[in-house]
Amino acid sequence: MNELLKYRRVVLLVDRLATPFLAKTAISMLRYRPDDIAAVLDTEQAGTTAEVLFGVGGKIPVVATLRDVDADALFIGIAPPGGMLPEHFRPFVEQALSVGIDVVSGLHDFLSNDPALTLLAKTHSAKILDVRKNPFRQTATGGDIAPDCLRVHSVGQDCSVGKMVATLEIQRELCRRGEDASFLATGQTGIMVSGKGLPIDCMVADFVNGAAERLVTESQDHEILLIEGQGSISHPSFSAVTVGLLHGCAPDGLVFCYEMGRKFVKGLDNIPLLPIGQMMDAYERTASLRHPCRIIGIAINSRNASAEEATEERDRVGKEFGLPACDVYRDGASALADAVVALKRELKS
Repeated sequence: MNELLKYRRVVLLVDRLATPFLAKTAISMLRYRPDDIAAVLDTEQAGTTAEVLFGVGGKIPVVATLRDVDADALFIGIAPPGGMLPEHFRPFVEQALSVGIDVVSGLHDFLSNDPALTLLAKTHSAKILDVRKNPFRQTATGGDIAPDCLRVHSVGQDCSVGKMVATLEIQRELCRRGEDASFLATGQTGIMVSGKGLPIDCMVADFVNGAAERLVTESQDHEILLIEGQGSISHPSFSAVTVGLLHGCAPDGLVFCYEMGRKFVKGLDNIPLLPIGQMMDAYERTASLRHPCRIIGIAINSRNASAEEATEERDRVGKEFGLPACDVYRDGASALADAVVALKRELKS
């Protein structure tokens, strides 16, 4: 997947779906690969900037057509429920391929399986890269994980609460301090940002654990691995991938992530979220069935709260659970990085 990092003039396609809920892939690309982004494509918002549209990305322009920008790739910038290509996105994909621009998609709807699109790509020497498409077929063995490679995994009260962001920010803070820490991507956005990883949410069920284990065993030359989480252990739709990750990567520590104010399960507004204390206990018990593990910190997503509310929440939760807590956007990831370093020292001693 390192091929994804070769693109230096990316257009992010979000047309008419530029919301935090749907466009989280585009938002993360703007945050973590801003120098590689040439433009955001949205016909309704053309003429403004990424900063105005998403609160990140600075002066990167929002355009209405590919003709307005010199591009080497069109990235599908949304992660919609079900992972299908919106019908109104297709003309943009066709336009890109017809002028030799590669198309990168993280959808479950594999564009490379579409005969018309593959013909367009072949005719105009363009590529279609489906980030989630993979040939991985291996079950976990339960062995070969080096005991001196510290593994920290992000888990959540629900989907889309900031597990990838927390993991990336902790890894960056550790590297800033000189620690040998690596980020392991397990979803489409993380793979697009880092250029490598395995799409855990697009694995045959029997191979989810094996894929998570493979990610670890292929990266354990690093002293610390920060493994991106997926789904939620209590989500009626996505709990399987969450448990598979927990047992496949056999973490030593967990960072629990949740969003302030969220009351119901994502996509299922008739199902209330379980209390975070109950969720934290369930994660520790489930992870420890495979390998001794505990929660070492809490990452709070306070995007819909004021600064004062966020500070009160951070202090309250930290005191209640006796753990470092922070919003990595507002506070930085220092407190959580401290927790990782402390766990590393504890296990070594």
